[in-house]
Amino acid sequence: MILSDGTIRQYLKDGIIGIDPLTPEQIQPASVDIRLGDTYSIVEDSSNGIIHLGSPVPYRTLKASTYLLLPGQFVLATTMEYFRLPDHMTPFVEGRSSIGRLGLFIQNAGWVDPGFEGEITLELFNASRCAIELCAGRRIGQLVFAQLDKNAENPYRGKYQGQRGATGSRVFLDAEK
Repeated sequence: MILSDGTIRQYLKDGIIGIDPLTPEQIQPASVDIRLGDTYSIVEDSSNGIIHLGSPVPYRTLKASTYLLLPGQFVLATTMEYFRLPDHMTPFVEGRSSIGRLGLFIQNAGWVDPGFEGEITLELFNASRCAIELCAGRRIGQLVFAQLDKNAENPYRGKYQGQRGATGSRVFLDAEK
């Protein structure tokens, strides 16, 4: 079930969902607008041009109120909002259509796991032939909240729990070989 604006407001009021900071205007009919934060991370070039999934990847992280995303460039960004999700809810991250129509692809692997807490790291890619100026505080996407039929048996308590800022990949911590 997708949550309506009225249910989202009630869950926020009751403390079931936590979003901070949040303005009333961010609540849409079936979603909550998310705003761009002021932290960006860019993968540093490796000497051999290969990223190994089993090793930490170096990132250059910067704080800026604006960031110029060049054509074909990929950058990690963060939401302005910090989220606290219950164990029975999973929001989907969607880019705003008005932003996507400019050639800016926004995602974060699709959805946020039940039980997650932290700022959401967004993966941004400029598919346009023009640079796109990103500004902190700008509405960039939305969260569509889906309620599970019951609490997740294994809610998220993973390697990104409590993250703040544009957090780089921690895939090297996975147990896979």
